[in-house]
Amino acid sequence: MPPCATCAAPVRTQFASPDLVGPIVYEDFDRAADPAWRTSGAATVEDYARWCGHLCGLTCFRMWLGPGAPTLFALRDGALKYGAYTEADGVIRGLVYAPFAEYARQEHGADARVHRHLSVEEICALLDEGRQVIASVHFEIRRPHRPAPGRGGHLVLLTGRTPDGSLHFHNPSGTAPASRTALLSPAAFEPFFAGRGVSLR
Repeated sequence: MPPCATCAAPVRTQFASPDLVGPIVYEDFDRAADPAWRTSGAATVEDYARWCGHLCGLTCFRMWLGPGAPTLFALRDGALKYGAYTEADGVIRGLVYAPFAEYARQEHGADARVHRHLSVEEICALLDEGRQVIASVHFEIRRPHRPAPGRGGHLVLLTGRTPDGSLHFHNPSGTAPASRTALLSPAAFEPFFAGRGVSLR
């Protein structure tokens, strides 16, 4: 996919085939049938299928790192060494913010800060300072014309603000170009937002 026309950052999805994001998230398409799975850096298709749905946060980080970023599963392997994901009874949990931020600092030189309590107004201030924000939102932010069914559970990368104050963000599970890079007013963003995240510079 070409870089974002608004912020010039890479546009990436957590699933290897962007055109399959919709079928995967809404139609139970078999992730193991993704023909582009090898581009993720996963060692096996089974590893890809098990993990790709959990890697929205690292996809955000990969976009922040820029065009020369490691593969998604190389980032996954690095983050695992810091405890940024945990497993209990076969269930994958994460992204865990504090160990992820430590991984980002130690291995990639990022100025990463955890924000356990964050308002939309504070996001705006961070963006105005030149930081980017990985924010916890409901995955249905990809369809903002519908009422928000909840807050949190998915991560998007806010890269900046437009002159009119709209928030610009990249969504790793956007189902179409208009939801992979999107603009929302702070008021429209807020109902999906869980009030926490990690800022990067």
